[in-house]
Amino acid sequence: MVTSKRKVAGKGQAHDEALDIKALTEPKPKLTDIAYERLEEAIITLKLPPGSIVSELTLSQMFEIGRTPIREAIQRLAREHLMLVLPQRGLLIPELDMPKQLRLIETRREIERLICRSAAKRATRDQREQFKSLHDAFLEAATQNDEVSFIRADRRLNELEIEAARNEFAEAAMRLTHGLSRRFWFCHYQQNPDLTQMGRLHANLAMSIAGGDMDQAGQSLDLLMDYIEELARTTLISSL
Repeated sequence: MVTSKRKVAGKGQAHDEALDIKALTEPKPKLTDIAYERLEEAIITLKLPPGSIVSELTLSQMFEIGRTPIREAIQRLAREHLMLVLPQRGLLIPELDMPKQLRLIETRREIERLICRSAAKRATRDQREQFKSLHDAFLEAATQNDEVSFIRADRRLNELEIEAARNEFAEAAMRLTHGLSRRFWFCHYQQNPDLTQMGRLHANLAMSIAGGDMDQAGQSLDLLMDYIEELARTTLISSL
């Protein structure tokens, strides 16, 4: 969408034209990406609870998006283990699996350490500014006890880490872990209120990457994963 021109004192017509050119050249989000983001968030925030069965048509109507983008989003979510396609029956939102969650954390720790260190090394100036903004967003979400804003900031952090790392092989592996991790946290954090601590750990990670310190980024990631693993183990024990 083309934005209207804004008059900026002292900048002149060239600045106004630059704003319009940017608006014209920025890529518009694809419907499939929009469908994926909305459907993933509904699963993670338990609007589509574990164990529920839905249909493609129901999802299309729920999000007011055509069935082709919804179908493509479903295929992606199925690859990420957030949805299971049941032939002739519908779409199942899988139950939480605690032993599986611990194996996921073990895998995620190693892959994400590589991604965070690479992001700290390779991030552009603009990406570093975005990491700094995410630092503030995490602290704000924690202060306001706003779990949905936290989830959205976490998703953006994951995406920005992947973009900045520029490693397509690590990216492919990393995408399989993020959605499941966010859903697990959202499902259990109210039993162990920890948004303040989680916000601080995520904020520190974002700032470490922004600062370009590879070792600090790896250490910040380890502290975050230690906390997440302890939460998972505590939840597993309490469920026995």
